[in-house]
Amino acid sequence: MAPRKFYPTLLLTFLLAGTMDALAAIIFSRSASPEMIFRFIASGVFGTAAFTGGKSMVALGVLFHYLIAYIYTATGFILYPNIRRVFRNKLLIAFLYGFCIWVIMNYVVLPLSNTPKSHKPLTLYSLAVGLGALVFCIGLPIAVMAGKYYRIGPKKTPALI
Repeated sequence: MAPRKFYPTLLLTFLLAGTMDALAAIIFSRSASPEMIFRFIASGVFGTAAFTGGKSMVALGVLFHYLIAYIYTATGFILYPNIRRVFRNKLLIAFLYGFCIWVIMNYVVLPLSNTPKSHKPLTLYSLAVGLGALVFCIGLPIAVMAGKYYRIGPKKTPALI
């Protein structure tokens, strides 16, 4: 079998992961419309202006969502060979990577962003939905696709710049 090329594999994986994560947010959101979900994402940069701005704020929210998905996917591809040396099970890798993303998003990114701060306590439901989405929509596609890439393709990751 011919080796896979890094960038097409990375592109496919980040689009898959980003789309699956967006769909999970839309499906499991209790009352927010897709438009409001992406406005919330845009509010990370633009604050409350994202909720009153035009459709461009929705588009920027989509752009930021996929940018974040790309960053996590590229990071996962870079780290995968080292993680695989320690953990052999792809589902475990997906869980650990999804958990790390959940921690980073909830305790670093969101607190430092301009998003409205929630004063609601963390519930078992919100933890299960948030963590589950990141594990199955981000972590699992990365673990599977990076696993295939490194099993079939080159052992070195090209520079992403």
